[in-house]
Amino acid sequence: MFEMAAETVFLLGLAAFFAGFMDAIAGGGGLITVPALLIAGLGPVEALGTNKLQSLFGSGSSAIAFAAKGHVDLKSQLPAAAMSLLASIGGALLATILPGEVLETVLPVLLITIAVYFAFKPRVDDIDRARRLSPFVFGLTVVPLVGFYDGAFGPGTGSFFMLAFVALAGFGVLKATAHTKLLNFASNVGGFAAFAAVGVVSWKIGLLMGAAQFVGARIGAGLAMRKGAVIIKPLLVTVCIALATKLLLEDGNPLAALMGF
Repeated sequence: MFEMAAETVFLLGLAAFFAGFMDAIAGGGGLITVPALLIAGLGPVEALGTNKLQSLFGSGSSAIAFAAKGHVDLKSQLPAAAMSLLASIGGALLATILPGEVLETVLPVLLITIAVYFAFKPRVDDIDRARRLSPFVFGLTVVPLVGFYDGAFGPGTGSFFMLAFVALAGFGVLKATAHTKLLNFASNVGGFAAFAAVGVVSWKIGLLMGAAQFVGARIGAGLAMRKGAVIIKPLLVTVCIALATKLLLEDGNPLAALMGF
C-alpha cells in the first residue's frame, strides 16, 4: 500500500468510528467509509475490499453487543447467517458482470421507499407483530437475496435487512436491528473473503479503521439498546434519504439523468 500522511490516516480512523456508531443503530456506515477511502487515494475495487475488512469489526462488535444482552439467539440464527455469508460470496464474485446501471437506477428508489415506510407506518416500535413469512422461508429467500446484494454492491444492506425483519418477519425495531447486525456481519465475512482472495484489500488501513469502527459500533449498539425505536427509527429514515441523495448526485447516475438532475 502506498504511504499515507498521518492526518489522512487519522481522518480515516475518525470516519470509521462514526461509521461504526451510525451503522450499529441504522446501517449506512459505508456511506461514510467508502467515499473516505476513495478520497484517501484507493482505487474503487480496493476501496470496496478494504471497506469490507474494516466493516467486519463494526458489524461484529455490534452483533456481539446485542447477543450479549439477549436480543438475538446466535444458535437459532446460524443457518440464516450461513445463507447470508454464502450468498455474499456469490455476489462479490459476480460483481464484475452485473449490470451496474440497473442497480444505480433502482437503489435510490428502494431506499426512499424504505424511508417512507418507516417514517409513516404506524406502530413501528419495539413490539413484535404477526409475521408474514416463516423463519424457514425467510432464511431461504430474503436472507440470501440481501446477502447477494451486499456482496455485489453493498450500500443500504442494513436498511434492507431492517425492512425485511420488520415487514416480513414481524420483529420489533430493536430486535430487527440486532438480527440485522448478525446477518450483515455474515455477509461482510463472505464479501471480504471474496475480495481478499483476489488481492484487493489494503490490510494496514483496513485493520486500523476496523479498530476504530469496533469502538464506534459498541457505543452505537449500547445507545440503540437504551433508546430502542425512539432513536433507531428517525436515524434509519435519515440514513436512507442521505444514501439515496448521494447516489442520485453521483456523476452518470441513470435515474438522475432521466429526472434531469
